[in-house]
Amino acid sequence: MTNGDPGTSVHFKLQIDGIDLGHFSTCQGLSAHVEVEQRVEGGNNGFVWQLPTRVAFPNVTLTRPLTADSTKVTRFLAGLSQRVTRGTAQISALRPSLSEVIVEWSLREVIVVGWTGPSFDPARSEVASESIELAHHGFLL
Repeated sequence: MTNGDPGTSVHFKLQIDGIDLGHFSTCQGLSAHVEVEQRVEGGNNGFVWQLPTRVAFPNVTLTRPLTADSTKVTRFLAGLSQRVTRGTAQISALRPSLSEVIVEWSLREVIVVGWTGPSFDPARSEVASESIELAHHGFLL
């Protein structure tokens, strides 16, 4: 029998082409959608054909507070100015202890399409955070 613990985690680990970019506290956009085209059949008013057309993969955004790992992302982004290439990303959901992987997703043909750094406002006391956004062409086995 398998462990009955639910898949809860507070951290996600990101690697792109084997380069460790550190741990992130949130991960959004891991999904796939089949786009459907509807066709109405003449003379049959009670039925509409649902024809699948393509699979779409939204961008994935990972966010975290600024940490020492933020320099890893800065180094990675510095290399993008010379050449943008498609790579493979590995996102791992980790248990709170950060030692046990719950599940991993491998993304193919990944491009870093955005990075958002912290906004510093002395009038507001909040944690400085950063986000990295990845476009991809689907999942790998």
